[in-house]
Amino acid sequence: SYKNNKQIVIDDKIKNTDRSLGAMFSGHLAKKFGHEGLKEDIVKINLRGTAGQSFGAFTSYGVTLNLEGEGNDYVGKGLCGGKIVIKPTPDSQIIPEKSIIVGNTVLYGAIAGECYFRGIAGERFAVRNSGAWAVIEGIGDHGCEYMTGGRVAILGKTGRNFGAGMSGGVAYVLDVDGEFESRCNTETFELEALSEKSDIAELKQMIENHHRYTQSTLAESILNDWDQQLKRFVKVMPTDYKRVLMEQQQTALAS
Repeated sequence: SYKNNKQIVIDDKIKNTDRSLGAMFSGHLAKKFGHEGLKEDIVKINLRGTAGQSFGAFTSYGVTLNLEGEGNDYVGKGLCGGKIVIKPTPDSQIIPEKSIIVGNTVLYGAIAGECYFRGIAGERFAVRNSGAWAVIEGIGDHGCEYMTGGRVAILGKTGRNFGAGMSGGVAYVLDVDGEFESRCNTETFELEALSEKSDIAELKQMIENHHRYTQSTLAESILNDWDQQLKRFVKVMPTDYKRVLMEQQQTALAS
């Protein structure tokens, strides 16, 4: 069925003793298909409940995990190309953009893939992320610590010491109170306004995806007031990464 690209859909419940869901399955796919994995959404796993630690760890290309409920620490650890969507259950009474949806150290060491979380993360979000793309509605302390690649869009407040040791990738942060810079560790990066058309298009696409996958009312309100909300976003650009990109552009022009 994998070879015929026939979609497989699994619906089930999950509880917090179910750890590292998706890791062994992704290992099986890696043996069979390599890092390239399968086409997008070939395997869709729809779950409801509270996931145990390391939900979606090492999930590979072609696998989509949709969780209605919440995740613990280390969601998407070592993510290898899969897609993870976590949102509250439809009957939940929480306000997502003010509530924790995933724990600490989410996307630790992720190398590829997409994540959309309707809610707030704990500390050290996307630490050592080297290639995954993620949208979140707020985070705790030490966000994007030692990040080396990928894209992160944060639609709410961050904690202190943001971006410590961040040397690659890009973060787009909605500066909700005008004090984002005071919570940053700017030793390795610069803060910029979004002016490049490619950056604006990239960010908008990420937020549109977030709304489509999670039905986020926060994302909807940002998109409905896009011109004004765009002015509040700050681009976090590592200085070394920027220098490398500029050198690549100059080399391409020269050739």
